[in-house]
Formats: sequence, structure tokens, C-alpha cells
Amino acid sequence: MYLWFIQPILQSVVAVVLWRRKLHKQFPVFFAFLLVQVLIFSVTYPIYEDYKWYFWLFWGGEAINAVLGFKIIHEIFLDVFNPYHALKDLGTPVFKWAGFVMLLVSVVVATSNSFGQDPLVHAVTTLERSVRLVQFGLILFLILFSRFLGVSRRQTSFGIALGFGISAGSQLMLLAMKTGGLVGRVNFNLIDMISYNLAILIWLAYSFLPTVARETAVNHLQTQRWEQGLAELQPTGTNDSLIPMFEGMVERAFSRSSTLEAAENHLTFPRPTESVRAKSVAVGSKGPGSVA
Repeated sequence: MYLWFIQPILQSVVAVVLWRRKLHKQFPVFFAFLLVQVLIFSVTYPIYEDYKWYFWLFWGGEAINAVLGFKIIHEIFLDVFNPYHALKDLGTPVFKWAGFVMLLVSVVVATSNSFGQDPLVHAVTTLERSVRLVQFGLILFLILFSRFLGVSRRQTSFGIALGFGISAGSQLMLLAMKTGGLVGRVNFNLIDMISYNLAILIWLAYSFLPTVARETAVNHLQTQRWEQGLAELQPTGTNDSLIPMFEGMVERAFSRSSTLEAAENHLTFPRPTESVRAKSVAVGSKGPGSVA
């Protein structure tokens, strides 16, 4: 209970620091996430003993958290790829389709109800696990490719991703251990809340760090080649769909193949000499009925 009670206090401090440093304009979804957490606690804590109301409000809040958590991933993605407009344009529709697919899978799993759980709990749990998996993958991506993207590990976006990654990785590990019967409900909740409080402390520490510029790494040339390649393939429209881009890729591939074929047809090969023609005739005369 103490671990639960301290969460809204730390989240309120993080929100105040972000507001005073004007970082809420750069990360509005994360700022809204912090405020929603405080609001959910203020509503659910007084009715903790009333199981019926607490059940619906808790799982309703978890659904909101899953949606906001996915939006925060997109917000971090846009901040990380801010200098690369083509990569940002490609990632935005991908995130939209990924969110739609995760929501669709959650609804399908809830309607099947093959595990004997409440449909709401099953749907929200499936959606939340999907978001957690993406959050954990995001911090791994930033750790591995931060040098290529010029992302400093002192940036606020990196700290937000680090906090979510630690909490998500811990929860995914606990879920696997709980499925295998290696951890009970009490220890599960205890470790999960400790890891989440650690994530809030990481956000608090990064909220106090001064704003840093992007690093100038030597590997930026490779990332710029990715950017240039996508910029050449992307159509000059404002359409958000991936289909025009793929159509442009196919058209460019066909145009290149047709150009190459035309060039091959116009090539002039040297005439074979008499000895070469004689050898080819001798070889070609050995048909099925000939004797070696």
C-alpha cells in the first residue's frame, strides 16, 4: 500500500517539473499520462474496499493507460527521428496500423473468452501486454541505435523510454514466471510496483537534467542514406497511406528493369569465327539418335 500511495506523489512532482521547464509542450501525451495516473489514483483509492466499483474503475484505467502508453511510444519516436522527415512520415502510418491491429486482436481475444476470464480483463490484459512488448523493444532499439541516430542518452525522450522499458521488461518477465508457477500473486504485485516506482524515479531524474543537443556521430552518414533513400521513394503528396510509396517503389523497379533490358537488346556482340561455328555445329549434331 505504501508503494501504491507514493506513486501519485512522485508523478505529480514529475508533472510539475515538466510544466515549469516547458517540457509538457514537447511531450504532451506523457504529461497527460502523468495527470491521468494521479486522477485514477484519486478515484480508485477511496473505493478500494468496494470490489465492484473498484473492478470497473481499475480496468477502465488500465485500458486508458494502454492507449496512452502506445501514444507515448509514437511521441518518443517522433522526437528521436525529428531530423529525419522521411523516416517520420513512414513511421506515422505504421504506428496507426499497429495500434489498430493490437486493438483488433484484443477484441477478438476478448470475444473468444477461451480462458474463462472476464472479457474486459482479457481484452485489456492482451492490449497491455502488446504495448509493454513494444515499450521494451523501443528502449532496446534506442540503446542499440542511439549512435546512428545521434540520440544522447541524457535526452528526456531517452529517459522516458528507459523508464517504460524497465517497467515493461519487469512485468513481462513476471508474467512469464507467474504462468510457470514461479511467483505468487503477492510477490508479483510487490516486484511490479517496485519496478514501476523505479521508472517514476528515472522520469523524475531526467526531468531535472538540462536540455542537451543531439550528438554528432560519425554514423550519421548511414542514417542520412536511409533518409535519402526513403525520400526518393516517397511520393510528393500529403497522403498518409503506405500504398503510394509502395507503388512508387514498384514503378521504379519496373522502369529500371525495362531500361536494363533495352540496353541489353542494343548491345552488339562479336561475330563467332569459323572455327567456333564449326564446333557448335559438331556439338549440335549429336542428337538423341547419334552414337558417341
